[in-house]
Order: sequence, then structure tokens, then C-alpha cells
Amino acid sequence: MKQVTYAIAFIVRGSGDTHEFLMAKREPNKYMGGTWQLIAGGIEPDETAWQAAVREVKEETDLAVIELYRLSHLTQFYGSNNDSLNTGIMFCAFVDEHAAVAINHEHTAFRWIARSDMRSQLMWPSDREAFDEVCQVILENGPSKPHQRIPLPRD
Repeated sequence: MKQVTYAIAFIVRGSGDTHEFLMAKREPNKYMGGTWQLIAGGIEPDETAWQAAVREVKEETDLAVIELYRLSHLTQFYGSNNDSLNTGIMFCAFVDEHAAVAINHEHTAFRWIARSDMRSQLMWPSDREAFDEVCQVILENGPSKPHQRIPLPRD
């Protein structure tokens, strides 16, 4: 069995009670085509997981990450199509609330979802658990938040 590692990002804009999260609809011919998902992608051999998260956000949405946090939650699943154990390293990526989204060929649509509605839009239980961490630790300034921040090169 092969092992595959991904970077997965909750993309967030806004502040206070106005936080919104980005989801993108997968292109029909892609894995999980037609479903609404977080931004995710493979980690290249020459990059760290956090670098992959920043790159994937830029490639798939044309948004620049301005603040990045690692989450303690990971998602894991078995891929029966290629007999693989897939691990997703989860991040919370803040972007400018006025920046325009330009999705790439991997998606057919995008939408911003209010924090109050986001949990119900997530397909996977592990994503819902990670979302709870985003809310409780990152958005509500939990005690571990400063230790989960990843300084970006321009910081």
C-alpha cells in the first residue's frame, strides 16, 4: 500500500462574527467530482506541508495567504481506487476579505459560506472536527493559537 500526503486549507476571510469560509466545487472528471470541498493538493518533494498549502491556495483560487495556522487535526482515509493510505495535513489560511477569487480548472464554482453555516457544508467528519478547532482555537483566540501560527516569509 502506498502513502499519500496532502495539504488541506480552510480559507477564511473577514473578522469577528463575519468570518466566511471558501469552498470550491470539484470539476466533474476529478476525484470526488461535483462535490464541494476545501482547497487541497499534494505536497511536492521539495516543499514543506505549509508551503504546499500556500501554493495550493494560490494555484486553485489565486488568493494570497496573509496569515497561516497549522491545525492539530489530520484527516486520514483509505483510497480503494489506488490502495493508498491518504493523510491530509490541515491548515487555516486567512486571505484579504476584498481579494477576488479566480478558481482554476480543477473547480467549476466557488462560494463563501458564513461561519454559522460552514459546519453543515463539510462532507467528512474529520473536516468537521478540524472546523471546530478553527473556530475554538484560531477564531476565538484559544491558548494554543500563538503556537499554531506559521510565520510566512514576509512576516
